[in-house]
Amino acid sequence: MYEVIGTRASRALRVLWMLEEMNVPYTHTACAARSDAAFAANPSGKIPAMRVDAELITDSVAIMTFLGDKHSMFTHPAGTVQRARQDALTLQILDDIDGVLWATARHTFILPEEHRIPAIKIPMKWEYARNLARLSVAMQGPFLMGDDMTIPDMLLAHCMRWAEVAKFPDPDEKLADFKARMEAREAFQRAVAMP
Repeated sequence: MYEVIGTRASRALRVLWMLEEMNVPYTHTACAARSDAAFAANPSGKIPAMRVDAELITDSVAIMTFLGDKHSMFTHPAGTVQRARQDALTLQILDDIDGVLWATARHTFILPEEHRIPAIKIPMKWEYARNLARLSVAMQGPFLMGDDMTIPDMLLAHCMRWAEVAKFPDPDEKLADFKARMEAREAFQRAVAMP
């Protein structure tokens, strides 16, 4: 049995969504970052974490990769060229989209006020739009890699939702349609309804 630790108003949403898509049993301990429950699962106090029996896994993408490999869903087999392409997309999204959003969030409300640089949001919005356009060009079908949904699709859709809340530039029509289709999925709707 899996236990997901973290509120859905965080990167834990990615993990909750994937588990809902997989129809795998799990429990959910909704808690904020740096809460007692978060520190009990991760010495940094960051969320999400996932308890697998007596073991803990931290980082949303590490958890998603573990789940995909463990259940042979939403991933290509390790050691294949397709998996290398999937991993490259995952890392591209983490570097070019998630990283830009996280840097902006840190300078908006996370860092102590005296260490924030509010103007950073201007170049970050430009970089986000440029990087998102590159993903749109590379998209190979209804999903990033073609006809099958993989981990990078959930990751990108989550980041695009985060960007919308942060008032970042809108995606082009192709990625706007992609985001709408991903958010319309029943598993996604169940995950966003959680605490």
